[in-house]
Amino acid sequence: MKKLLLLINPNAGKGGFKAGLGEVLMTFHRAGFSTTVAFTDKHGDAPRIAARAADGYDRIVCVGGDGTFSETVAGLMGVQERPEVGYVPMGTTNDCANTLGISQAMAAAAETAAFGRSIPFDVGCFNHERYFTYVAAFGAFTEVSYQTPQDQKNALGRLAYLLDGISRLPNLTHRWARVEYDGGVLEDDYIFCGITNSRSVAGLIHLNSVGVSLSDGLFEVILVRNPENVLQVGAILTDIFANKFESEYVTLLKSRTVRVTLQEPVNWTMDGEDGGMHSEVYCENIPRAVRVLVNGEKQEP
Repeated sequence: MKKLLLLINPNAGKGGFKAGLGEVLMTFHRAGFSTTVAFTDKHGDAPRIAARAADGYDRIVCVGGDGTFSETVAGLMGVQERPEVGYVPMGTTNDCANTLGISQAMAAAAETAAFGRSIPFDVGCFNHERYFTYVAAFGAFTEVSYQTPQDQKNALGRLAYLLDGISRLPNLTHRWARVEYDGGVLEDDYIFCGITNSRSVAGLIHLNSVGVSLSDGLFEVILVRNPENVLQVGAILTDIFANKFESEYVTLLKSRTVRVTLQEPVNWTMDGEDGGMHSEVYCENIPRAVRVLVNGEKQEP
């Protein structure tokens, strides 16, 4: 019998995992897994638990938000033989779940984690030492991810992000940045820079129209130039919400590596969490680094 670790963040989704835990465990039993349950107590527990479990388990399934999924994957990057990763989303925006096509219904997501097919998934390396699964960014839309209080996130969900983002529009911070990517360099005054491997960022930016592949070894890099007036802010938001990423103010690139140099340190976010202050960031795409369970024909584990 194969072994599965169910790694639960009890703070995600207002503790909603309790109502469905029995059904989830039964699903894994039906799939032929012997399941062990582990809980995180604080930020940083998931990578440690995942790394420690890597050698002893065939599959690790995390229950929580995008941050829990990101931490679980990060914990596996330091080991050579990585178990498959399943994801039962219980966060606020669930960008990773949306990108992977995983249901936000707990029972359905557990079915995917138990019986789905595994696909290769790229992982980003941030300044040679940290890892992210779907975005490293600074500027507009990013501060909202980790500065919106958790109780507001739980109560309002996506609306909390949208309301907080709108409230910040009159005070957009812009930074002069040099962006080096495969085959070129751009320099300009930017209000947003996002280095992504996702079809959704912050629940507000959707990249379905640009042919995102999760295993091609390339980031999608979104750059938004500083607008000169409120009308241009409106035009930028209209373009972004309409999935238009080639305009006077919005640029989208594809690149395996990205180096961003700023005139002074700015606050970065990584997968919706505070990534620290940096004036220079180097991101490298690690292609097909892990295998993730997604919907597909049922297969024996």
